[in-house]
Amino acid sequence: MTQNINQKAINTIRALSVDMVQKANSGHPGKPLGSAPMAQTLWENHLRIDSKNPNWINRDRFILSAGHASALLYSLLHLYGYEVSIDDLKQFRQFGSNTPGHPELGDTDGVDTTTGPLGAGLATAVGMAMAQAHLASKYNKEGYEVFDNFTYVLAGDGDMMEGITSEASSLAGTLELGRLIVLYDSNSITIEGSTDLAFKENVRQRYEAYGFETFLVEDGNDTEAINAAIEKAKSNLDKPSFIEVITKIGAGSPMEGSASTHGAPLGEENILKLKENMNYPSTEPFFVEEAVYDHFESVQKEKHDSYKEWEAMFAEYAKAHPESYAQYLEDTRELTLEDFTNDKDLWEFEDKAVATRSLSGIVINRLNNKVNNMFGGSADLAGSTMTMMTNETSFSADNYAGKNLHFGVRELSMAAMGNGMVLYGGLKPYVATFFVFADFLKPMARLSSVMKAPLTYVLTHDSIGVGEDGPTHEPIEQLTMLRAQPNFIDFRPADATETMAGWTVAMTSKDAPVGLILSRQNLPQLKGSSQEALKGAYILEESDKVDVVLLASGSEVSLAVNAKAKLEEEGIGVRIVSMPSQELFERQSQEYKDSVLPKELRKRVAIEAGASLSWGKYVGLDGDYVTLDRFGASAPGDVLFKEFGFTVENVVNKVKGIL
Repeated sequence: MTQNINQKAINTIRALSVDMVQKANSGHPGKPLGSAPMAQTLWENHLRIDSKNPNWINRDRFILSAGHASALLYSLLHLYGYEVSIDDLKQFRQFGSNTPGHPELGDTDGVDTTTGPLGAGLATAVGMAMAQAHLASKYNKEGYEVFDNFTYVLAGDGDMMEGITSEASSLAGTLELGRLIVLYDSNSITIEGSTDLAFKENVRQRYEAYGFETFLVEDGNDTEAINAAIEKAKSNLDKPSFIEVITKIGAGSPMEGSASTHGAPLGEENILKLKENMNYPSTEPFFVEEAVYDHFESVQKEKHDSYKEWEAMFAEYAKAHPESYAQYLEDTRELTLEDFTNDKDLWEFEDKAVATRSLSGIVINRLNNKVNNMFGGSADLAGSTMTMMTNETSFSADNYAGKNLHFGVRELSMAAMGNGMVLYGGLKPYVATFFVFADFLKPMARLSSVMKAPLTYVLTHDSIGVGEDGPTHEPIEQLTMLRAQPNFIDFRPADATETMAGWTVAMTSKDAPVGLILSRQNLPQLKGSSQEALKGAYILEESDKVDVVLLASGSEVSLAVNAKAKLEEEGIGVRIVSMPSQELFERQSQEYKDSVLPKELRKRVAIEAGASLSWGKYVGLDGDYVTLDRFGASAPGDVLFKEFGFTVENVVNKVKGIL
């Protein structure tokens, strides 16, 4: 039987995918087999990409939310001309390869985001669609559609079960993000068996309720129906689109429809039968017919021509709208430390007690006047986290030009959407909530770190200073949690200068997210605070001779200052080290670290209204702690600080106890 080139392309994707999993003896062949027709239809007929310019900002984004189907994506990237060779496919899931078990941003050319935790990809895609809508409103001019890309998501049943998907999809519908299109590979199978075990809802009706236009394709092999559904979805820019495609897991193999194809190799015999069923021209692993390569080469050329057309249009745009073009260049340039440290106006504050959350709010508005591409908001807490940009409007379905984001009570998806905005490019996004709710957003903050995505997290109400709201709202272990996370910059400032330093770190970070940990209660301005805070820790004050080191962060630095005065009255010399960021301090030279914490100064006390666990390497065996290793209580914040030992008297006694 003669096959058309489209069917040959689909079969090639299927064959490469199962060969990868088989050679690695690890992976997920079922979904690539079922999804190959819709993926190939999307990529060839609709996806506007260019493998020669993989970071083109107006490219269509393809998010494989079902990241376990990575073999499908790597097959596509290979055939569409990205830096993924046949040898790379043969190294699937091996140490150091660019074809890891799940798609990893930065590891593989053409991957738009790290996926793996189910639902994360779809939520990240919503953030990308928000970024596109905002940038289009900002830069597009009549006849010049600089930003008009679509964001496509390929998701599965597991994605649809995760709560993060519901959070993000609900907001996407509310915002009417018409350039977001979700393809749902509906095969009714998860690891444990039929989805009927735990999932019987009508997903399409759910998406209708969210405000999506929905479509049903009853046969996952019907590429004409799939193509028609995508065309219709693209034509409606007033709503996001949801296309349910009924597929069979492990399609075409002897194990078609079986849950056993989800996460294990098919086996050589079943692969041979699959290739026989597909009339594949060779049983040799990783075989690709020359006619198929020739076809994909011609498709690549068409896609590159599309990029060249956009590039020519953008060059004309630069001439027709020079001010907007200059603004675009300014907005997308790399910010430097000097942009902020040399701007004296940013560092001027009144000498009065102010909460660091309020100081952060002041800084946000100063930065918004300086940095045109600020874009951010909170999970329904802008008035408490102080993250609203004054004199700016709200981002909404009626106003994509707005810069203030309203995520609703959706912390987990907020972080994922923030990641999507960072990855899209052209913006300086931030997200915000109460620090204790870092527990809700932690999985997506972890992905920020994994992807080296410099998203700013504004995390306020940072301690028992929250007070009357009680233990559920008072962070204890959250700082330790974030400090344990690789490549996450925690920053807990003590006053205005340190708050500005924290925002400077956030605005200039290139490869790590930054968490600004901010107080609810008012804190005094400290005479010794300085831009040295950018190093993570520095000597704030010290006596002529030093007997003990007091290490503190945030609201407890002023306590250390007061305790130093009392200790000096008793003839005890003190060095105060303000340590707003352990992560940044660890990035400094050993020489600098030794200058702040010399090995011979072994008598040390850590002071922080949170868990003691992360301080051990600085305190050592000869030191002690004024910390909190229990949950808080409901009472005014100043009462709690006294009850839990955050007093000058207790610090003095701890010092005397180790001297």
